[in-house]
Amino acid sequence: MRNIKLTIEYDGKDFNGWQKQPNKLNIQGEIERAIKEISGEKVELIASGRTDAGVHALGQVANFKTNIKIPINKIPIALNTKLKASIRILNAEEVDERFHSRYNCKKKTYRYIINNSENGTAIYRNLEYHYPQKLNVETMNEAAQSFVGEHDFKGFKASGTSSKSSVRTIYSAKVFKEKERVIIELTGNGFLYNMVRIIAGTLIDVGIGKIEAKNISNIIKSGDRKKAGKTLPPNGLYLVNVEYTK
Repeated sequence: MRNIKLTIEYDGKDFNGWQKQPNKLNIQGEIERAIKEISGEKVELIASGRTDAGVHALGQVANFKTNIKIPINKIPIALNTKLKASIRILNAEEVDERFHSRYNCKKKTYRYIINNSENGTAIYRNLEYHYPQKLNVETMNEAAQSFVGEHDFKGFKASGTSSKSSVRTIYSAKVFKEKERVIIELTGNGFLYNMVRIIAGTLIDVGIGKIEAKNISNIIKSGDRKKAGKTLPPNGLYLVNVEYTK
């Protein structure tokens, strides 16, 4: 039996998140349906992690076990003919039978895009968050460094998070500007439910002077969700890539 690893890009706007749910359009279900159409097999597609409704991916990773005989380089082409244009299989590779997209994941990088122009955009409105008040990007980047390291991110998770531990390690954090857009990028060993969107909301508060950059460490230590910023909408969030040990 073959173990196939897929790299996937998707626009999350029309989907109720990654996870398969009855009577709701979801990414996992759509790809499993496409796999069945080209192979005749009902498979379980295992992702590196679930993305929420409206969240996008540039490099989601998932794997499935199959007896399909199609050459590996033809699998993306075959699947893409069966998928909506808002989901694309970028790459497929045959991996060791023990490879598991979620359990073997070592690092993930997420990006949050803020359109910081006065009037926003019609074309990209579903692909970024519009915030018209001018942001101090340099101060935001300074504040972001407080998230780097191993911390208990209890104050940066949504209620209902099922994870047993809220301790996570952030390897790098940066905030930078590209023309009228402010980009927040975080790389870590894992992220709690809504964690990136809450961190982004907190950094906006830093950018407008509502929270001082030096106070971020104290907010993290407090574990108090009320002291952090609001949860930003999902349309600005992207899973950029997933890293595995070789």
